[in-house]
Amino acid sequence: MTETVFFTPEEKVLFRSKYKELTACLYPFLEKDDIRKMRTFMQKVIAMDCYGRDRNGINGLLRSMDTALIATLNIGLKRAPVIALLLYRPALKKIMTADEVRQAFGEDVALLISRLLKTSNLYARNTAIDSENFHHLLFSFAEDVRVILLMIADRLYLMQNGKRLASEEDRKRLAMEASYLYAPLAHRLGLYKIKGELEDLSLKFTDPEQFAFIKQKLNETKRSRDAYIAGFIEPVKAKLEETGLTFDIKGRTKSIHSINNKLKKQQIEFEGIYDLFAIRIILDMPDASRQEEKAACWRAYSIVTNMYQPNPKRMKDWISIPKSNGYESLHATVMGPQNKWVEVQIRTLRMDEIAEKGLAAHWKYKGVKEDIGLDAFLANVRMALESNDTDPLDLMKNFKMDLYKDEIYVFTPKGELIKLPAGATVLDFAFAIHTNLGSRCVSARVNDRNVPIKHVLQNGDTVSILTSPGQSPKRDWLAFIQTAKARVKIKQALREEAAKTADFAKEMLQRRFKNRKIDVDEGILMRYIKKKGYKTVTDFYTDLNEERLDANRVIEEYVEAERKEREIADHAEVRSAEDFTTTTEAEEISARQDVLVIDKNLTGIDYKLAKCCNPIFGDEVFAFISSQGIKIHRMNCPNAQSMFNRFGYRIIQARWSGKGNDGYIVNLQVVGKDDIAIVTNITSVISKEAGVSLRSLQIDSVDGFFQGHFTVLVKDTNALGVLTGKIKTVKGVKAVTRLNA
Repeated sequence: MTETVFFTPEEKVLFRSKYKELTACLYPFLEKDDIRKMRTFMQKVIAMDCYGRDRNGINGLLRSMDTALIATLNIGLKRAPVIALLLYRPALKKIMTADEVRQAFGEDVALLISRLLKTSNLYARNTAIDSENFHHLLFSFAEDVRVILLMIADRLYLMQNGKRLASEEDRKRLAMEASYLYAPLAHRLGLYKIKGELEDLSLKFTDPEQFAFIKQKLNETKRSRDAYIAGFIEPVKAKLEETGLTFDIKGRTKSIHSINNKLKKQQIEFEGIYDLFAIRIILDMPDASRQEEKAACWRAYSIVTNMYQPNPKRMKDWISIPKSNGYESLHATVMGPQNKWVEVQIRTLRMDEIAEKGLAAHWKYKGVKEDIGLDAFLANVRMALESNDTDPLDLMKNFKMDLYKDEIYVFTPKGELIKLPAGATVLDFAFAIHTNLGSRCVSARVNDRNVPIKHVLQNGDTVSILTSPGQSPKRDWLAFIQTAKARVKIKQALREEAAKTADFAKEMLQRRFKNRKIDVDEGILMRYIKKKGYKTVTDFYTDLNEERLDANRVIEEYVEAERKEREIADHAEVRSAEDFTTTTEAEEISARQDVLVIDKNLTGIDYKLAKCCNPIFGDEVFAFISSQGIKIHRMNCPNAQSMFNRFGYRIIQARWSGKGNDGYIVNLQVVGKDDIAIVTNITSVISKEAGVSLRSLQIDSVDGFFQGHFTVLVKDTNALGVLTGKIKTVKGVKAVTRLNA
């Protein structure tokens, strides 16, 4: 791959260096043989001159390599998007087919390339502002945010190499598009460093005289500015050191673009700008909790404001309530020496990484979608596309307006702040507090006024939920709730209610069979239900309970189906896994008292194991004080992060001190080849495992694969590990996963 002949000697050295850097960054995330396969593909397409130079003399492979490095180092993209980026050009020129890519690198890479190809006009040329291609860009954004991240990386590369563009018109066009479109997108995605660089480079190409003027002024004042910063920092540094905090403190000059905006907005001379720089205090607290981080930031804030007079009108607290894209920092403007206003930014190293790298840091620390509200943002994008406003410029104006108008903040009666999407209702608020509160909600008092559950909340509302023990989730609630949590919990409750109804109907049908002295073959009954067109057994029994099916007719049809099956000779051919039915009745789980120590040494306290994550002996756990008593959760419970962030004061330590006597329920998802024999082998493995019993199973099959949900009883995590290991060895099994609930 490195012995290509279309490089100049300088480019060859540069390429080797960049290739090594990229593979080193991606190595932990690559799959086996990825590098070998990429080298083979590259040699093939290079030989066909797929990566030839463009009309500006830029080598296509070097451009892709540089863009890939930006995507990896500055944005945090990993294997699939980077491989898709490198193979985009061969796919565009139809040198490489989608099937070849899919076979070599998997479905995700092939899917990303197909989405990049949809935006090929945007990706290859600078036409977003002037054509309907802008709509394609937004559709791609709504479909897969990684496509836009790759395009932002590519635009940054082009801007960094703008001098190499032969046409002055092309440079200005590229710069305008970057400033108008890609910098705002980078801002919304939390990519502040990229956003700042795009804006500075855009000014450099659109107004080179102004850019040069500000740069020269900054250079001229650098010595005096550095001296002032050093004088300001020295006493602050000494005071902070006395507290024992580990920190870094430095001055940072504002971007040329932001200085230019101040000159225009305030109509002043360069010398009239008082905040050319900001002092940044970065606290190094790698093992601290979020609450400890906040406390340390406020402690540093008090030290600075005790030394220098603060301007209360310019104080900004994005620690208590972070920005929608996750930005956290305390900003204070204080009167420094020589009566000059100085902006001081206080944050931790974690907060600084998020402020500088946006998505890259979010992926590292938390998980991007929940942290920066992408779901709600993409919903707004789709809404804009569905409107009648089809002019690209007007659409972009609407797209840029009020970037943070997607959230509201409401309060509990005790003053606890709850963040919800705009348009959220009383019911959304209730579910945000607790599932049981939402399920039993009948109305609320908002600012001491009675309102129904459909009432839309506003910023700053104080909400008190009113409940009734007779209330339960209704299907029509789904029509007006706004939050994913509420939707999921309502649907879950509706499914549970349907399951109870189905159990009642099942007992009734079994009694009817017994009264008529008919022995039921579960396999024949399951095939009969499927033949009737029911996707799930629950749907069948629900119809039976609600008398949409007549029980006597069902029995008659079952008897006829049984007669026909018994007339047919046994076949040795492979049957679908969906035909498998267990003959073991699910046992009732006996009540037990699990053995845990709550807090440091408290025992004998009533608690329940949380259903959202089903902890078992051996799992790392914690206790959460809920309105229904103490619940035990796994440390990797899907709700753990939210509970720690929002209700840290309700968290107490917990640890196992014994296994208990009855075992623990675990739900396993098994995916494999659609063959009834495989499911039989799995149940055989489970039945033979000491201390393990199968409680229930559900099988679905599609496109030659089955997906089975097995509920088993195990003693601890060790037994679970042994069991899943043995199931994985069953021929035809592709994957075994422990489900949270």
